[in-house]
Formats: sequence, C-alpha cells, structure tokens
Amino acid sequence: MTQARDFGEFDYVIAGGGTAGCVLANRLSADPDVTVLLLEAGGKDDWIWIHIPIGYLKCINNPRTDWCYKTEAEPGLNGRSIIYARGRVLGGCSSINGMLYLRGQVRDYEEWARITGDARWNWESVLPVFKRSEDYWGGADAMHGDQGEWRVEKQRLHWDILDRYTKAAQEAGIPFKADYNRGDNFGIGHFEVNQKKGVRWNASKAMLRPVLNRPNLKVVTGALIDKLVMGGKEARGVEFSLDGATHRVTARIETLLTAGAIGSPGILQRSGIGPANLLQNRGVPLLHDLPGVGGNLQDHLQLRMIFKVHGITTLNQRANSLWGKAMMGLEYALFRSGPLSMAPSQLGGFFHSSPEVATPDLEFHVQPLSLEKFGDPLHSFPAFTASVCNLRPSSRGVVHIRDRNPATAPVIAPNYLSTENDRQVAARALRLTRNIVAQPAMAPYRPEEHQPGAQKQTDEELARAAGDIGTTIFHPTCTCAMGRADDPNAVVDSELRVRGLGRLRVVDASIMPTITSGNTNAPTVMIAERGAELIRAARKA
Repeated sequence: MTQARDFGEFDYVIAGGGTAGCVLANRLSADPDVTVLLLEAGGKDDWIWIHIPIGYLKCINNPRTDWCYKTEAEPGLNGRSIIYARGRVLGGCSSINGMLYLRGQVRDYEEWARITGDARWNWESVLPVFKRSEDYWGGADAMHGDQGEWRVEKQRLHWDILDRYTKAAQEAGIPFKADYNRGDNFGIGHFEVNQKKGVRWNASKAMLRPVLNRPNLKVVTGALIDKLVMGGKEARGVEFSLDGATHRVTARIETLLTAGAIGSPGILQRSGIGPANLLQNRGVPLLHDLPGVGGNLQDHLQLRMIFKVHGITTLNQRANSLWGKAMMGLEYALFRSGPLSMAPSQLGGFFHSSPEVATPDLEFHVQPLSLEKFGDPLHSFPAFTASVCNLRPSSRGVVHIRDRNPATAPVIAPNYLSTENDRQVAARALRLTRNIVAQPAMAPYRPEEHQPGAQKQTDEELARAAGDIGTTIFHPTCTCAMGRADDPNAVVDSELRVRGLGRLRVVDASIMPTITSGNTNAPTVMIAERGAELIRAARKA
C-alpha cells in the first residue's frame, strides 16, 4: 500500500467545495486565530458557461462541471434510469443549478424543530439566518436582508406566454404571488434568482473569492476525498488524492463534511461509518454502525407537461433560427438580459394537490420552451412546458457506495413514485395542470397537449404517464438526517455532530430530516450559516 503524503495540519478541514463548503470556509476563516482548509474534487469555476445563466445547459452532464451520475433503473419510472447532476466544480451545485432562491415554508422548519426537539431549527429561528447572508434586490424588511453576500434579483426577461399562463392560473383560483420567501408560498408568480446584473451568482463568487487573500484559508481543487482519518471514535482529518498521489491532512479541531447529499454519505461509508450489512457487503471494515447513513433519500420529481401553442412566440422559434440566436447573443452582450439570462424556470407556482392538504404540496416550473428530454434540442414547433412536482414525497430512497474506490459512481436509487400516495398526487398534479391550461386566458393560443397526451385520463394511466415523463430537478436531501438521540436512523444531532463520534460534523443538504417545500439551494446556505454558528460556539465554549 502506498504511504499517504502528509498535507499538514489545519484547525478545520472542510471536505467539499460546494455551496455549504464555500459558506463555511468564509465564516470560519473570518476568525484569524484558526486555520481552514477547503478541499474540492472539481476544478475552479472559471469557465464562461458557469456564469452565463443559460450555460447550465452546457454544464449539466458535462464532466468538466458535473459528476455525471445516473440513477438505478427505477420501477416507478417504468424501468428508466435518469441523469443525476451534482456539481463537480468550486461552488458545487450553485455553479450549475437553476439559480432559484426559495427558502421553503414555515411548516418545513416547524417540522424540523419537532423531529430534532430543537427550537433553533424552527422558522422564527432560521429566518434571521437566511436574512444574514442575503443581498435582496428590494432592500431589507422583516423578511429580507440586504447586507449579505448572497445576491437575489428579479429575472431580466419577459415572455407573453408566461403572462397568459399566470392569468389562466388566476382564473383557476390561484392568487398572484409577488414573493415566495415569506413563509407561505401559495400562489403564482415569477421566481427570483441568484444573479447579479444578469450573471450567475454562485457560492464561490459570493462567499469564497472575496476572502481568498486571508492567510489562514487554503483552497485546494482537484482533491478527490476518499475517507476520514479516524483515531478510535474521533475524526482526525481526511485522506484524499491530488495530482496522482494520496495525501493525508490533520484537522486539529473538527472535520466538516460538506460533500452534499450524495457525496457526504459516501465518505462516511468508505470510512466504515454506516449500515453494518452494507459495509460488510462492500468489504469495508466496520468502525461505527450507523444505519441511517445513505438512507432516507428525498428528492423532487418533476412531471414535464408540454403544450403546443399557436400565434404566440416561445423560445423554440427564436432558438431555431440563426437570426434569433444572433439577436439573443446581442441582447445579452449589450444588456445582460434576454434568453441567455434565463434561469431554467421563470414562472412558478405553489398549489395544493387537494383540499385536504394544509399547505401547498405542489410546485410548478413554467418555461417558454420545450424539448423531449434534457440534452435534446428544442422542438421545432412553438410550445411551453409546465412542470409540476410533489414537494413532499412519501417515497424514500438510498445512496450507497458500490465499492471502496472514491472514483466509482455510487448507487443512487430515489425510489420515485414507489408509494400509492405519490402516484395519486402525481395524477392530481397532471389534472390540475390541464385545468389551468383549459382556462379562457389560454384559449386564443389553442394549446394542444403534446406530453404526456390528452388520451391518458384514468388515475392508472396518469400515474404510469408520470413514470414515463418524470425527471428529477436535482434536489437530493436527507441522507445524513438530523434527529433525536432515540431515533435509530438519525445520523447527526441538532448541532450537526455525527452520532457516536467526536470532532466530526456534516453540514450540507444531507442533514435535512425532511425535504423543504421548494428548491433546496437557499436552505443549504442557511444550514451552512447555522453550522458555522454552532462550530464557532463550540470552540469558544
């Protein structure tokens, strides 16, 4: 066995340079008395397509910026395997995601507080944490902050088709909503985004670049993390490969896993921390039996309904002509606006799948474009997409290592649509979308259902159709979930410390006990902010 090279000692070693890792690196290194090392497997975020918003189309499923994972063949998706993008670049998923800023609902955080028994995770307690990092375009008020690094702006484009859909939703009884980040997001309106003057605002740009000159902070890219270095039941650092050699770094105070809902459980499992039977099957010596590591995977599955339209412009027409492409490029070059400044979704909505649901459990992403599947060209005919997802799925999946090699893609099995409730919600969601499109506001444009097809009418047909058209919106969470001491499946406590082990925390989206009712990047920023608070308080105690 090759001897690992000594990479030195730091007070804190942060394993993963994604959203959470960048926030932690900023906040912990603000104290000049400590030293901080941030390790990232990917490269620097210096590719132009990371920063042009529409560039997510070039970043996802591209090994330059993405791990290029795929799910297992899913029974709920009628035997399909789908791509599962995870950022492999400084800034992580904030460098390749849809840029939507959504905190979730009050009820999400009340549930976290109940599950953990810790009121510090309720809405009232986390709201100031959200506000602390926020730089909101509309200025500060009771719900928003404007002194932070995390820029939130309105989108810089307009589409008539989206205005018509908004009106149709209102005709269907859904009110207009100007701000989805006030705790109750019922309604229809335009998403706000993490952009600055039409350019993607990722975690690296917001949190890391301004502090790279701190002498107590070191950032290393191209560092593939293998496993933890343990001393009995205490973490002492990590082992990683860099430039073809194995290195070992020591963490004097704590090791912090920030590799995300896919990466963090993998590091734990390769370190002998996780379900005993899984580790035995993978030939990993058991150090600490922790059944919940890699379990409880929750994600948002979107059902992409496509409607052909007539007499109104969509991106399909513009993008399929040389003149249209040239004008889009010019508009972005001159004004940082237009289609190249687009997030994947411009218009959004939060609705109830049934009257029995107390708070909205469906999220719509409406786009003035259509394509068969991600990576395909846009359709030649004018059309829009109305994607709808179940915000609170009852299905639970797993993330497991395949072997001991950190370069091997893990088993990702979300188990989409594996419960009867999720299939029923899917059928209702498709019907609700049809009802909106059938309203008078849309009638002049003669919408025709292209996908999944109007001939599918019964619950059984619609549930199967959901399996045919369902794709992830890349929100894996909950695989190292917080919980009480008496919860056998909890991986970390409410202070994000790994149960039964010392000097080790997980600080990323994997610690959510339940997925938030909306896009997950903003909650990840909050988790890292709260994690930094807890870590600093522990050191000073």
